[in-house]
Amino acid sequence: MSTMWQGCLAHTDYFEMRSSGGHDYGVWVTTPPRYDPAAAQAPVVYVLDGNWAVGMTAPLIVTQLDPMQSIRPYVQVSVGYAGEEAEHWERLRNRDLVPPGEPIAKEYIDAVEMGIEAGTMTREQADAYLAELSDSRGDMFLNFLTDDLHPRIERDYGTAPSGHGLFGYSYGGLFSLYAWLTNGTFFESIGAGSPGIVNADSQVFARLQAMGDTLPATKLHVTFNDREILGDVAVYQNLAKNAATFLHRLTSRSGSVTSALMHETHVTGLQASFLSYLRTCRAQ
Repeated sequence: MSTMWQGCLAHTDYFEMRSSGGHDYGVWVTTPPRYDPAAAQAPVVYVLDGNWAVGMTAPLIVTQLDPMQSIRPYVQVSVGYAGEEAEHWERLRNRDLVPPGEPIAKEYIDAVEMGIEAGTMTREQADAYLAELSDSRGDMFLNFLTDDLHPRIERDYGTAPSGHGLFGYSYGGLFSLYAWLTNGTFFESIGAGSPGIVNADSQVFARLQAMGDTLPATKLHVTFNDREILGDVAVYQNLAKNAATFLHRLTSRSGSVTSALMHETHVTGLQASFLSYLRTCRAQ
């Protein structure tokens, strides 16, 4: 196992892995304090956008020792990109975290164009960014998590056979909704932070309608941010509005769904959303 990142995050190993689809990923595995897989197995919580999220979420594994509200033991597996691709994680996540066939909202294209005008990205970078969205493969990435990566985690870390969780934020939150709507039984709970439902014609609405009145038994916890709703950035306003619409369409159906409003912006809301997921879905 690579020694890269060891020592930077407590109780965290790092390795790189190629998917059956031919894509390379960086994987951070954070175990609970004093974790002994031979004595007590723990389920896995998969966290998306590892290059961004691992530093803000992995240290929160100490919540399992919180005497005021302890969290059930879990092994955190953060998934991102490795090597030179790590520099392009914002673009590559469009390929992996967006459901296949997801329409690209005009407001999203406008936001990318604003990035060019502001000098935060070049035309070449913007074109590559949008190209990944036009051929999104969230289905392949979900298969990587469950069929390629999880057997290795289970073997190397002696994890529990069930009780696993998934957390994603922004487009990762959209992916979380997509995973929930597949109606699979792999995950016991799923957290969707500020899900990136930028388009009102999103695949998640179509999939929800196709499911009829019965929702998955998997617990779903959705968060979004008040600053998104009240701010003047169109892409974030649409995102929050569509997330609220998605939740509204769940109210008349059976299922285990909870939600929370965070007092954050889209950029600052990740850690608060992850904590909300832990407290709601994984409390003792």
